[in-house]
Amino acid sequence: MAARTPREVADWAANAQVELSKLLAKREGSTHRVMTLTESYGKLTQLNIKQDSLFREALQCAEHGLYRSAHVTSFAALMDFVHEWIAADPNRLTAIQAQYPQWKITQASDFREQKDYTLFEVLKKQGLITNAMTKALQGLLAKRNECAHPGDYEPSINDTLGYLDEMMKRIATLLH
Repeated sequence: MAARTPREVADWAANAQVELSKLLAKREGSTHRVMTLTESYGKLTQLNIKQDSLFREALQCAEHGLYRSAHVTSFAALMDFVHEWIAADPNRLTAIQAQYPQWKITQASDFREQKDYTLFEVLKKQGLITNAMTKALQGLLAKRNECAHPGDYEPSINDTLGYLDEMMKRIATLLH
């Protein structure tokens, strides 16, 4: 075997680490499974800096076993996305402003004053999301609430990865 340069050794080590992570990701209890989710997350290219930062933080929480925190942080990213998604389309924003003038909505951040559950109902009532999407978003909110408040629910890595994956799928659906 020929002598290797430091660059060749470094490249070999990096490739070995990637391969090991892929193998470990197949083990149900392995935090390396976050790597697979991170690849899926990379497909969401239309997130703003704040949303991207929050999702990355949620992934880091999952990597470190902070599963409740991952749920809460990723939901914050989802809600910021939903607020921006509404405000980005004048038709969506105008429809809500017309039906709910008391909300005094002029920009995305104004939606933060409204309860998430209520906002999902309003989006459904305005025909901006389907009934199935409404129920899915409300389910994600309920799971977030279980994690954000004291209680018996202790999510596992599987629960957390599933939750994060569902978040990404819902955002992808809204984007299309």
